Amino acid sequence: MSVHSEIKKITTETLRKMKFDKEKISMLTAYDFTTAKMLDAGGVDAILVGDSAANVMAGFETTLPITLDQMIYHTQCVVRGVERALVVADLPFGTYQSNPEKALESAVRMMKEGGAHSVKIEGGAEIEDSIRKIVNAGIPVMAHLGLTPQSIYQFGTYKVRAKENDEAEKLLKDAKLVEELGCFALVLEKIPAHLAKKVSESISIPTIGIGAGSECDGQVLVYHDMVGMNKDFSPKFLRRYLNLYAEITGAVAQYVQDVKEVRFPNENESY
Repeated sequence: MSVHSEIKKITTETLRKMKFDKEKISMLTAYDFTTAKMLDAGGVDAILVGDSAANVMAGFETTLPITLDQMIYHTQCVVRGVERALVVADLPFGTYQSNPEKALESAVRMMKEGGAHSVKIEGGAEIEDSIRKIVNAGIPVMAHLGLTPQSIYQFGTYKVRAKENDEAEKLLKDAKLVEELGCFALVLEKIPAHLAKKVSESISIPTIGIGAGSECDGQVLVYHDMVGMNKDFSPKFLRRYLNLYAEITGAVAQYVQDVKEVRFPNENESY
């Protein structure tokens, strides 16, 4: 039984308490009202309005093209469907890296217009001033280290990050930095499990893993991947709980056949 299952509204403080109580945090992405409503009803602790919307909703190859206005729209849709879960919204590429003032302006818009409960940004020491500016304005920030998809052209690959000592040491240093700056949680993406364990034990804020092993304080997956709507994406860390691609295409094929052969609508479905 979840220690915090009876809580009516999950907050950033709830997540900190969950880490302290050693209760794992569940997180999934959502980009629309209907999905958010289902995830919330299913009991997920946090919903990420990810810039992965660029991939799964818009069909882009990377997360880079999505705009702040588009992310605000998706966040508005999600917030309307949520009663209990904490809603975290990604600030997209180019809206916080260049200077702290722009970062704060972007975060304020996401909170005021989008209705987000918090924002997520990628990076450590490189964006220290932006993190500090947003946190000092009273806006909760979730950090993101390891494989940071907005930097994919710099990395050149989606392979596991921080396998070498130098990058691993920098990641651990950045994790401690974002904690000191006041971030309430940290996403660790696609790093070795032993490093994620070390990071999780070294900081007091919750870590949320994706491809980072089981020793993180919580886990996040992209909803479309988790329910098998996306058949072409099969990384090692992904567990599919459904195969909706086959279910939906099968249902559509049956509908098409029923329409063609005048089996739909029948008498009971007609006025």
